[in-house]
Amino acid sequence: MNSRVKLALVGRPNVGKSALFNRICKKKIAIVDEAEGITRDRLYADAEFFGRPFQVIDTGGINPNSDVPFQSEIRRQAEIAIEEADAIVMVVDAHVGVTLLDDVVSDILHRTNKPVVLAVNKIDNHEQLEFVYQFYALGIKDVIGVSAVQGFQVAELLEAAFARVKWPEVEEIDDGSIKVAIIGRPNVGKSTIVNKILDEDRCVVSPIAGTTRDSVDIQIEHDGRRMVLIDTAGIRRKRAEHEVVDKFAAIRTQRAIERADVCVLVMDSMYGMTTQEKRIADEIEAQGKACVLVFNKWDLVHGYRMEHCLKSIRLEASFLNYCPVLFISAHQNRNMDQLFPLIKEVHEQRGFRVTTGQLNKFIERVVQKYHPPMIQGKRLRIYYMAQVATHPPRFVLFVNFPELMVDSYKKYMINQFREEYSFKGVPLVFDLRGKHQRDLDEPTVEVSKTYQRRPDAEKAVEVIVDDGEYDEDFDLDELPDLQEEVDPSYYS
Repeated sequence: MNSRVKLALVGRPNVGKSALFNRICKKKIAIVDEAEGITRDRLYADAEFFGRPFQVIDTGGINPNSDVPFQSEIRRQAEIAIEEADAIVMVVDAHVGVTLLDDVVSDILHRTNKPVVLAVNKIDNHEQLEFVYQFYALGIKDVIGVSAVQGFQVAELLEAAFARVKWPEVEEIDDGSIKVAIIGRPNVGKSTIVNKILDEDRCVVSPIAGTTRDSVDIQIEHDGRRMVLIDTAGIRRKRAEHEVVDKFAAIRTQRAIERADVCVLVMDSMYGMTTQEKRIADEIEAQGKACVLVFNKWDLVHGYRMEHCLKSIRLEASFLNYCPVLFISAHQNRNMDQLFPLIKEVHEQRGFRVTTGQLNKFIERVVQKYHPPMIQGKRLRIYYMAQVATHPPRFVLFVNFPELMVDSYKKYMINQFREEYSFKGVPLVFDLRGKHQRDLDEPTVEVSKTYQRRPDAEKAVEVIVDDGEYDEDFDLDELPDLQEEVDPSYYS
């Protein structure tokens, strides 16, 4: 699907591959730490070389003799990156010198028949270039001294790496892709779900919690619709973040939620929805992202029906009632085919727009069914409602006094609104504006129109649209003729 040139960064552990990766793509994507074995999955990022876009791939350190967990999986991920890359940069440490592991990595690269450039990292200036010469013993022709931290000679490194690469004439551009973040606690099966979707071992999977540490972006296409899957590290409780890496992983997961259009909240069916999941769901809702709840490992549950589990979820986390729920077993590929239709559905709902006329007819029906309560001799009056944004849907209600909107009546309106228009899996934002509220900081343009709610009403209702705050052009002619019989107490 992606025709971009790919550049892979490989080498033994702790030589600065992730730091060089961040330097090339000009973003702090990969976790950088002095400990060995931080990077496990292969990471992809878009970068540019003199106006030509390409992809850079970060890999875990190759060390066959290491006792670091998942070493065989890490090496396999690196070998896959080497296989699919158009050019390879081997990274070594200038201050350590040539090691036996460097010889092992160079032997692997000599058998690839692909352009290979040796990046001697941690060369901060020209005076330290004398450290470079010893690395010619590895048998790689192009050797460049660089500094991933300082950015020294990184452009020269890319120029040497792409010298023998044939660039595609037409660059395929991914526009309109749905960004889907796979979110959840550690060890609930997020990476297994991604691997099943791709039908390949794209991410390292193990029973040990915290295997995934970086946020991994994967581009796919499903039924003609492009998507970007973001496999994230599990979000631990604050007191369980014993390592600095865990804190970095949590930060990257937060950023993944911010970047995503749809969040798939994965939970373990054996444990159900814990306090940690509720906090993650709160964050997803606060960011205004569409959400799909997925209960994985359903094959391990016995003697309990899905209907009973779904009912308990609705009772335990009623604030998530608007989110669709899917019970799957990624290991057995059970119900996995239902995931993408739900993702597409909630994404479409996030961009759905309701006309102004429909909204005001809805307000009329809601008020007739259940009038706002009387508070200190005053009653809330809703004059006008309009949708001012999508992704997430945002609505503005023009009222007489915003403080009269009590929480119970607001929940009633939202529940009635979801029954009418659904907005499945999407949080809704309702803003209140007083009838005579003005923005004192910026000049505004007022567009007003009056109409009668009832023929015998003494006062006409003024509708004010503040064009200085909202970009939407409201069609005031769509206002319904609200001359039906309404309880007189509403006007008292």
